[in-house]
Amino acid sequence: MNAILRVPTILTDPFAEWVRIDKDSEDPAYLLLGYVAPLALIPAIFIFIGGCFIGAVIPGKGLVHASIFDAVFGAIFGYVLSFVTVALLALVIDLLAPRFGGRRDYASAFRLAVYSYTPVWLTGIFLLLPGLRFLTLTGLYGAYILTEGLPRLMKSPPENVLSYAALVVLGAFTLTMFAIDAQGALFGTPL
Repeated sequence: MNAILRVPTILTDPFAEWVRIDKDSEDPAYLLLGYVAPLALIPAIFIFIGGCFIGAVIPGKGLVHASIFDAVFGAIFGYVLSFVTVALLALVIDLLAPRFGGRRDYASAFRLAVYSYTPVWLTGIFLLLPGLRFLTLTGLYGAYILTEGLPRLMKSPPENVLSYAALVVLGAFTLTMFAIDAQGALFGTPL
């Protein structure tokens, strides 16, 4: 199945989609190229356009525009970090699985990380306009998608799912904030 066709169903009916994902055997390379690559372009493109041409409101400075150089390389850096982030998040999911009664399986953890990150990439469209950037918080819907997928893919018992999901979400938040901070520090791309 074309991985990108999963976007609407993972958002609207994650429970049913996790059942289908669990039966498929998509390898990480296929997911990186067929799913992560196109979806990670969304925030990269919109942060480039928003930061360079529209600008971002910085407290105390007003509307600030990134230079073309910083915007291009900041977008590329952010794009690459999307791949790194899901790979590291998958590692976190995989390493934590036994602690919460699940089984270690990096391929399943990778699928879980990739598909759970879908709302985060889609909310990248809100990076275009400074007044809409707060709407990127809707990407937290990925926490719900993750919670639905943990028992199915990592075989975690239902009583452990919420604490497992909370720890993984904390890890995802930390990785995402690190990526945003690194991008801003290196290229001055305003978020």
